Amino acid sequence: MTLEEAQKTVDDWINQFGVRYFNELTNMAMLTEEVGEVARIIARKYGEQSFKESDKDKELSDELADVLFVIICLANQTGIDLTEALQKNLDKKTKRDGTRHKENEKLK
Repeated sequence: MTLEEAQKTVDDWINQFGVRYFNELTNMAMLTEEVGEVARIIARKYGEQSFKESDKDKELSDELADVLFVIICLANQTGIDLTEALQKNLDKKTKRDGTRHKENEKLK
């Protein structure tokens, strides 16, 4: 699925099942919540914390998909084409960091 297709799919889902988009502030709060859930799993799976019984059924892939869903909602409701935005961002990073990481002694 392309980003364009994902944006259309999420928009269709919102219109069919979600009634309407939550406002931008609500979606920003939801994004923060979802990122926190990703952090919880990573802290327990890759960090030093142990899983609580209630967290053992949580899947990183599902939580990342929740983050992506809310990001797509925010893009849709603010008129952002994520394909274009990502390409511009990669161009910016390439121009800014084209050799920086290759020359970083810490990464060798």
